[in-house]
Amino acid sequence: MSTPAEQTVPDDFQDTLDLPIPGQVDQAAVTKAQQDLAAAKANSSSYSGKLKAANAQITALQQRLKAKGLSAASKAVLNTRIATQQRLVKQYTMQQTAATTKATTLQNTVYEVSGQYDKLLSGDNRDAFLALKSLFGQYGLDSLAGKIYDYVKQGYGADTISTLLQDTSEYKARFAGNEARAKAGLAVLSPADYLATEAAYRQVLSAAGLPKGFYDNPADFTKWISDDVSATEIKSRVDLAVAATGQANQSYKDALFSMYGINESDLTAYFLDRKRAEPILKKQAAAGAIGAAALRRGFAANTLDLEGYATLGITADQAEQAYAQIASGFEDMLGIAGRYGSSWSQQEAEQEVFTPGSLNGDQEAASEKSKRLKSQERALFAGSKGSSVQGLNAGFSAT
Repeated sequence: MSTPAEQTVPDDFQDTLDLPIPGQVDQAAVTKAQQDLAAAKANSSSYSGKLKAANAQITALQQRLKAKGLSAASKAVLNTRIATQQRLVKQYTMQQTAATTKATTLQNTVYEVSGQYDKLLSGDNRDAFLALKSLFGQYGLDSLAGKIYDYVKQGYGADTISTLLQDTSEYKARFAGNEARAKAGLAVLSPADYLATEAAYRQVLSAAGLPKGFYDNPADFTKWISDDVSATEIKSRVDLAVAATGQANQSYKDALFSMYGINESDLTAYFLDRKRAEPILKKQAAAGAIGAAALRRGFAANTLDLEGYATLGITADQAEQAYAQIASGFEDMLGIAGRYGSSWSQQEAEQEVFTPGSLNGDQEAASEKSKRLKSQERALFAGSKGSSVQGLNAGFSAT
């Protein structure tokens, strides 16, 4: 990729550490738990209905037993039917109890997989859980809620739980700069100081007008905190990056803005963090360098075409030479093409220089079309010259 020589990338902005965002709710698990809960509740409701119907049958049969004049045989039949319903009542009662117990368990499962741990606790335990969850949530560690819940259930106190959580992989990743500081013999920052340092960095970068997506993840600041870099020093580096961007050739900036809407804030982000910015700006920067050469010669910056040339590895210097060549003969080619009822475009002129073998819409290579039109032009002028000579000769002979 070619960029203007005066553009520089500060060494301290070359690398960042990308860490995964820990612990997200498993929506598939939540959906399954909710479906299982709904099925258990439906079973419980079904057994409740059956139990109610069986008890109603018993009541009705017992009323019939009170009728006067019943024979012994009729009473025996009624008693048999009552006994049958009573057995069903016993069976349905057990099934309903099991279904209700299962529903309660599944309701707790829904709370667990959806992170609603506070609904599983009560009293002091619930208060302790909520306090710790809020504290670690401020650190960006909401994913530790499950571990906090487990420790509270085990009877640990708030101070002990806080200490235990600091030994988790999530906590160490969130405050990764501290581990590097400790190894380097620097004082480990408290969570409050760590967050305050990040906030100071973020304020400096935001004030520089960085585009959304850069330096909005705690991992972006890990190296700076590890190296004990102050916000003041970061500001000086930002100022350096902004200055480097400001020195970029105006045609280059005009091309990037024309092609992609990339303003100087986006370019500053490139200089601040080349590794992070390259996936976004690498192709754009290369195409922009070619586009700058096009704009300087009065041509349009056609984004898709220029990105294709950038992919081919065309450098800024090569683009300058190419557009100088294109500009020197473009007007002549427009005139030639017009005389023969044809056309000649910027794209074809670029293809003739950058990709001679590529085909245009007429399935004719631009280089071949150029040769054909120029050949026709030479033939025309050669013919005109021949006719003039013959006319002169004929006139001379007649005298």
